[in-house]
Amino acid sequence: MFDGLSLPLLLAIFAAAGLVILLCGTRLTGIADRLADTTGLGEALVGGILLGAATSLPGLVASVTAALDGHPAIAASNAAGGIAAQTLFLVLADLVYRRANLEHAAADQNNLLSAALLVIMLALALGGAFGPEVAVGGVHPVSILLIGVYVVGTRRAVLLRDAPMWQPRRTTETREDEPEDDGTAEQPLVPLLLQFAALGVVVAVAGWLLAKTGVQIAGRAGVGETVVGGLMIALVTSLPELVTTLAAVRRGALQLAVGGIIGGNTFDALFLSFADIAYRPGSIYHAIGAGDLFIIVTGLCMTGVLLFGLIVRDRRGIGLEGGVMLALYAAMVWVQFA
Repeated sequence: MFDGLSLPLLLAIFAAAGLVILLCGTRLTGIADRLADTTGLGEALVGGILLGAATSLPGLVASVTAALDGHPAIAASNAAGGIAAQTLFLVLADLVYRRANLEHAAADQNNLLSAALLVIMLALALGGAFGPEVAVGGVHPVSILLIGVYVVGTRRAVLLRDAPMWQPRRTTETREDEPEDDGTAEQPLVPLLLQFAALGVVVAVAGWLLAKTGVQIAGRAGVGETVVGGLMIALVTSLPELVTTLAAVRRGALQLAVGGIIGGNTFDALFLSFADIAYRPGSIYHAIGAGDLFIIVTGLCMTGVLLFGLIVRDRRGIGLEGGVMLALYAAMVWVQFA
């Protein structure tokens, strides 16, 4: 379908799909914020589960499409590259929110839980790559384990919201997660969910277009699949997270901003599971190269640094964690092009 298209046309389709993702991401943030108030679940939980999953749809579709087409490097590097890019977006959001350090102001126990969950999932993915090359029906056991860990972790997040075992210390810079007093909490739930689902379908189709055109661009431009998946496609499919994060910060929904990124990253880790299922020749963990694994390690390190920042909670600026995350991402880019 895309084989006969010229390179300029492929680039135009790629850019148009990215623009659609950008526009839909802005709208998704507002609906998610209202859903947090309407359901009473709170910004961190809605951001971590609902918004995180919805904004991850383009990347999920891109990874599964690449795996089905026999491009495991694009599938895996897109998943890991998206995690690294989206974590970096929190540094950009920190620069936008000038009142205080974002991790300090958005202190919430669910964000800590999600970050710890992501560390476990990425470590399991690395274990699958360095462990024995086994597959049941073409699927590595780690892929099933990742899905189980995500389900258990999400369940624990809901329970933690209802019965927290501890609370972060409140300071003058801490932003409380309180429903907006503008009637949003009284809006009907079903129409909001339908709008949210419709936008999710649109961004999913855009993600499919990105994967299809990205493979063609890589082949014709002579760029490696790891670079295309881990940097090019990962950055574009992560646009919803960037847009929703900045939009949430402007709305003052700080827990939604941080929760959307971390929750989206945990969902992104599942891309490896679904891509492994879609990749029929065998385990996708053993079909990828050192460059793809390096991106996974970068995402793991950046998540650990973010968790450090969520606990330490510097009061001003991007904090120590922000500078380190910038350096880690820059090092990853340099290694891919070195």
